[in-house]
Amino acid sequence: MHKSLRIAVFGLGTRIAGVLGNLIPHAPRAQIVGWVDPQPAGRDYLTKRGIAIGEGFATPAQCLAATKPDIVFVGSPNHLHLEHITAALEAGVRVFSEKPVVIDLEQTWALARLLRKHGPERLLVGLVLRCSPLFRTVQQLINDGAIGRIVSMEANEHLHAAHGGFLMRDWRRHRQYSGSYLLEKCCHDFDVFQALIGAPGVRAASFGDRAIFTPENAVLQADPAAYASFRKWHSGWEGTTDPFTSESDCVDHQVALVQYSNGAKLSFHSNTHAGAHQRRWLICGVTGSIESDLATGKVRLLPAHGPARDITIDDGGNVSHYGADEQMAKDLAATLVNGAPFPVPVVASLRAGLTCMAIDAALQSGSVVDARPWFARLEQELGTSVTGEAAGRG
Repeated sequence: MHKSLRIAVFGLGTRIAGVLGNLIPHAPRAQIVGWVDPQPAGRDYLTKRGIAIGEGFATPAQCLAATKPDIVFVGSPNHLHLEHITAALEAGVRVFSEKPVVIDLEQTWALARLLRKHGPERLLVGLVLRCSPLFRTVQQLINDGAIGRIVSMEANEHLHAAHGGFLMRDWRRHRQYSGSYLLEKCCHDFDVFQALIGAPGVRAASFGDRAIFTPENAVLQADPAAYASFRKWHSGWEGTTDPFTSESDCVDHQVALVQYSNGAKLSFHSNTHAGAHQRRWLICGVTGSIESDLATGKVRLLPAHGPARDITIDDGGNVSHYGADEQMAKDLAATLVNGAPFPVPVVASLRAGLTCMAIDAALQSGSVVDARPWFARLEQELGTSVTGEAAGRG
């Protein structure tokens, strides 16, 4: 991979710095030529690894004009993604954006129109779980017919105290910046759910609130070790010191029921202060089930009639996003340098976002939300006629 690659960064946060830190060793002639961020939290991460970050600029327009990049990496807070993606695409520059790519319906329609104008191949989205060895193993089992047609699925994502404490101290605690807890934290879960089920999630019900990180529970941090654990991860822009008095308007636990357009059903549960870290899936088909957990790297195939089979997952010893960060770096390098297809279809990211928005709308309204008109609007804005099962594949 010897092609040169000029990279500009809009929003030099810690997550995008990690993505670039993994990418650049796989694309040796890649270089960061400029960045825009008033508080570049990821700068030290890159410079400590010997990766030069180029010149800082006050605005995306100035950066684009001065650096002439081949691609812009967008790692800004979620509410700025659309603005930064638009600036790059309109300047004729390709984009890689962190998830979630947009945070509400109006931004979804606007981005769909941009994709219609510039082409979906111009935008790559970092839904990193698509690149995890476990996901690819489970998807292959399903594609091979190991459990037949999928009927139902239960899934969770439970966080340890350090992760929950970070979310409740960081800018992500405010819906105006993040979109919601579910959209920020779990949108790539819902992306892989729709990929495994083979259809978009179009109807939703949900319950959740803020019952853990509240002032009356501040006693949970009385022990010095617990106090340190809640602050283990550095909070950056708009950060605060105490997760229990941070005035978050995001939930700290949530459950959801989702019906997919092909008839499959999903139950989902997430908690930001769980004793056990889990990201577990139980997928039930007509002829058997698959049980897996990204946190443990275990997959078990359970035929309805016959012995169970345990499948070993090789994550390369990389625990960062269950081996997915390293694999996504390889996939990105193959795409940007050699022109290989990227494993995350950008339109799938919009569909997963709509499912999360439907779940949150159900939470806010206390009713079942039918998002099928939203999916029809998305296809209209994209100028496509892709619906039903095909909408979730990829």
